[in-house]
Amino acid sequence: MNMKVNIAGVELDNPVMTASGTFGSGEEYSDFVDLNKIGAVVTKGVSNVPWSGNPTPRIAETYGGMLNAIGLQNPGVDLFIERDIPYLKKFNCKVVVNVCGKTSADYCEVVERLSDEAVDLLEINISCPNVKEGGIAFGQSAKSVEDITKEIKKHSKQPVIMKLSPNVTDISEMARAAESGGADAISLINTLTGMKIDIHKKTFALANRTGGLSGPAIKPVAVRMVYEAANAVKLPVIGMGGIVNAEDAIEFILAGASAVSVGTANFMNPTATVDVIEGIKEYMSKYNLDNINDLVGMVK
Repeated sequence: MNMKVNIAGVELDNPVMTASGTFGSGEEYSDFVDLNKIGAVVTKGVSNVPWSGNPTPRIAETYGGMLNAIGLQNPGVDLFIERDIPYLKKFNCKVVVNVCGKTSADYCEVVERLSDEAVDLLEINISCPNVKEGGIAFGQSAKSVEDITKEIKKHSKQPVIMKLSPNVTDISEMARAAESGGADAISLINTLTGMKIDIHKKTFALANRTGGLSGPAIKPVAVRMVYEAANAVKLPVIGMGGIVNAEDAIEFILAGASAVSVGTANFMNPTATVDVIEGIKEYMSKYNLDNINDLVGMVK
């Protein structure tokens, strides 16, 4: 049974990755999960300087999911290089660094700092607000997606995955913009913008008012967007959004994803990634499938 997949020239032992922001940088989950068994660890967002994130409360439970407005809190690229990369290199899993920024220069600074590090892939979080364009997220304008992709590709030595925002009118347009900009792969979906109001306190549940909705509630939207994006471009697609078990992951693969990322499920089941891997193997055995890649985009 072949579980290996290839993302932009990087071979993963299996198609299951962690989703950024839900798995720390790997060490936080190492007491629960053998990182050697995961296809790739995708780190939390890394910025050029330390970010303190948003004020609390920053998380709220919702039906079938959760809202978060963490604000991409992280200690910055210098500490990440010093502490987290050496730890991750102890394992066989591939290392994917999620990169965030407030300006194009911010992104490029992180990408350059990582260019000679032992990192396999870069995932660029373009759901960040662009402070030079009045706060609209980089990922909400096709021109902005293409421009930021082109700029990052000038500075990157590793293959670049552009992580697309679902908060757009046409995800296919954004996928094509990333492809035009030179992206090596795309990943989607990032969280959907949502809001919760505490009816007893008569105020917003999050200090930020809005937050990113993740978890099982968003999976049907995510599967649809992955299908549309995969059929719009020739790039490898990494699908995510509400994956809890192997059945969820297989849906994304059949829709066109070459790999999948497990996110919010890690909070309620820290072994979710390994459970998904084992479940995919059982599914392939049940249907006498020899190669996971034969399932990719099978449903047209």
